[in-house]
This record gives sequence, C-alpha cells and structure tokens, in this order.
Amino acid sequence: MASIAPSILSADFGRLAEEVRAVTAGGADLVHVDVMDGRFVPPITIGPIVVAAIRRATHLPLDVHLMIDTPERQVDEFVRAGANGLTVHVEAARDVPALLAAIAQHGARRGLALNPPTSLDAVRPFVHAIDLLLVMSVNPGWGGQPFVDGSLEKLAAARRLRSETGARFVIEVDGGIKPHNAAEALAAGADVLVAGSAIFESADYAATIRSLRGA
Repeated sequence: MASIAPSILSADFGRLAEEVRAVTAGGADLVHVDVMDGRFVPPITIGPIVVAAIRRATHLPLDVHLMIDTPERQVDEFVRAGANGLTVHVEAARDVPALLAAIAQHGARRGLALNPPTSLDAVRPFVHAIDLLLVMSVNPGWGGQPFVDGSLEKLAAARRLRSETGARFVIEVDGGIKPHNAAEALAAGADVLVAGSAIFESADYAATIRSLRGA
C-alpha cells in the first residue's frame, strides 16, 4: 500500500500548525517539507525554525527535502530541528558519499533526489548508501506544476535499478501527483506519493488521502 506524504508547500502558512494537524488526523504517513534557498531553485521557502514548529504539531515522520546549495552545511541544523529524513539533490551535492554518511551519522534517513533531466546513472553509484530515492516529476521550485512526461518511465527504471542491484531504497515521487494519476505512479514503481495541491486545495483532506492511497 502506498505511503502518502502531504507537501506543506501547498498548505496555508498562516495556519501551518493547524494544516499539519489536519493531514495528520486525515491519515497521512509522513509530512513532506520542501526547503528552498533561492539559489539551487529560485524560490525561498523555510528553514529549521519552521521545521521545529512543524515537529511540535505532529508525531509523523518529517520528510525534509533540501532543494539547496551546499546541503552538507545544513544537515545538523535540520536534524536537530526534527527532521527524520533528509533528501538531498545529487545535482547539488559536492561529495555525495560524505553527505550521505553525515546524514546517517545524525540518525536520519538518507535520501537522494534527482531532477527530471537528470539520468538515473547519476545515483547508480550510491544505491546501497541510500534509504530513499526521490524521483522529481516536476522541475523543482513551485507547487502545483503538471506531471512531467517521462516520469512514469523513470519510476519504472528506478524500480528496475533497485531490483538489479539488490538495493533496498524506497522510491518516492514528487510533483503533479493527483488522484487521477496516482495509480499510474504506483504501478510504475513509486512507494511514496508526495502530494501538495491535490490535498491542501481539496475540501476534505482525509478523503483525498484515502483516494491517493486507494489508487
């Protein structure tokens, strides 16, 4: 069964704690937190202080996605703020093995993300050092974007890579996930669905989460 990770990028930040509590009560499995620095991607979102506030609002694991330059500088801050997992971009990491080792040393789940144009070959050397592979199905930066063509094929290739190598990472997909395409993403290989606008723009968070999981 799929795990559902609501992305707070689409939540109402004016009442963020209430939004996080609502998706927690609605059956979410994790809370996905998009951190952007205005350098790796144009927008600027949040930092460790907000992650700490989210931590106080839910018992769910915090799935923190660092869309930032030099992520190695921020591992300690975000883990201390309450992140259970840190996902970093293979395109941004200067020394991927060292960065993954640092995340593990802090007791957090190790994730690697890759953008739509980036080949899976970029993560192949690290498949036994990660707990999660995040396949971006939009170009990172803004919520509400449509699902990028070719993402299903990349999910299927990620599943083949996992099988061929005997690796044990979870496959997560982020971007453009809606109830109408969730089943396709799961069939292609996703284990975790990140959904932002699909959930936070719906009238009933719990019903939308059930719909996504049921797909």
